[in-house]
Amino acid sequence: MSLADRSFESDIFTHPHVETDLPGPRSAELLDRQAQRESNARTYPRHIPIAIAEASGSFLRDLDGNTFIDFLTGAGVLSLGHNHPELVQAVTAQLTTLTHGLDFPTPVKDAFTEAQLSMLPEGMRDRMKLHFCGPTGGDAIDAAIKLCKIATDRGDVVAFQGGFHGSSHAAMALSGLVSQKRPVRNGVPGVHFFPYSYCSRCPLGLAAGTCGVNCVEHLELTLHDKNGGVPLPAAIILELVQGEGGVIPARKEFVQRVRALTRELDIPLIVDEVQTGCGRTGTWFAFEQFDIEPDVIVASKALSGIGAPVAIILYDQRLDVWAPGAHIGTFRGNQLAFAAGVEAVRIIRRDDVLANVRRRGEQIAERLAALPRNPWVREVRGLGLMWGIELADPRDGSPATELAHKVQAAALRRGLIVELGGRDDCVVRILPPLNVTADVVDTACSILVDAIDEHCLVAT
Repeated sequence: MSLADRSFESDIFTHPHVETDLPGPRSAELLDRQAQRESNARTYPRHIPIAIAEASGSFLRDLDGNTFIDFLTGAGVLSLGHNHPELVQAVTAQLTTLTHGLDFPTPVKDAFTEAQLSMLPEGMRDRMKLHFCGPTGGDAIDAAIKLCKIATDRGDVVAFQGGFHGSSHAAMALSGLVSQKRPVRNGVPGVHFFPYSYCSRCPLGLAAGTCGVNCVEHLELTLHDKNGGVPLPAAIILELVQGEGGVIPARKEFVQRVRALTRELDIPLIVDEVQTGCGRTGTWFAFEQFDIEPDVIVASKALSGIGAPVAIILYDQRLDVWAPGAHIGTFRGNQLAFAAGVEAVRIIRRDDVLANVRRRGEQIAERLAALPRNPWVREVRGLGLMWGIELADPRDGSPATELAHKVQAAALRRGLIVELGGRDDCVVRILPPLNVTADVVDTACSILVDAIDEHCLVAT
């Protein structure tokens, strides 16, 4: 049976259709109550004004009966779409056995560990250990930093401009977004930011296509310079594709030179695969496409495939020097997430889902290839099923934030949910399910192109 035959959208979820204003009256009622009772920190409903009633596969339906293609997928956690029946079955069966196990060994946790290790490149499987963190990627980032600080007996960390690693106190300190950090006093010290290979907006101010990877040379020179001002760090943390930063794949030479530098200076390299991991880019981990082997891998979002929270770090056993209890969390023993995760790996292998990611990625690239002819589209970029369209004012290159919000709203009115990211939220982002079909991708791309063309023509 082909993957297309296993697209699990039900008969009532076959195409997008929007029949009411957005938000519709029933959604508006819940949105108003949410605004009255929930934290001001809520984000998604402010720009995607719907209240969700049900979902299946690549589609969801709001309380007013409007159906949308969901290319946000829980910020990437729903790798096999909403309510995949085999994942639901695995979780349902586990419910009657055990739901919470702290860090005790259990059969399903052992199977989950084996599944995760088995997805590593062959040369890494026997030397990597796994640590279960609290339920979020931010907690796993904290764990990775603590591990490296303890193992190296050093205190500083190198991160990259534009990166995003979470909203915990330490993860926020490692992220480039200044506005998030500004209101929080006494942030975690010892973090040093260096340029990332964002070539269309060269961090060194050089013309596009002329800089090579001078950004990594800056890091090399600084860490080799005894007067460079940056102590030998406990770790360097890197995203292979900056997600919240605007879907920016690093250049391969940049990544390989960072890896060579960390090996030379004996600095653990942490790769943040919270968003890129579990098949999102077409390989199980994005680092495989850059021909490197990191010392620490951080994974979370899509580990269960169904949105059940779980976060882990995988790390070289030589770093395993921390004491019992060095990093704990009450919910690190989520047996439901483990059961779903084991089943997700089995399905991904059985249905060759990674090949589908690569094919659908090529399809998206082809469908969006004409967009850069539009003067307001600065760049279309992506890897696998992680894509971004950067919008900028053609007169001065400044981020077209207002235009991006209009495109997002126009796509929603047509039945497509997309996200924004990047500098000043000027990048329209899509994160489809990994098992999305060609027909759904085709429909979504048509909606997205129409939404961009409509508002870019008005802007021009």
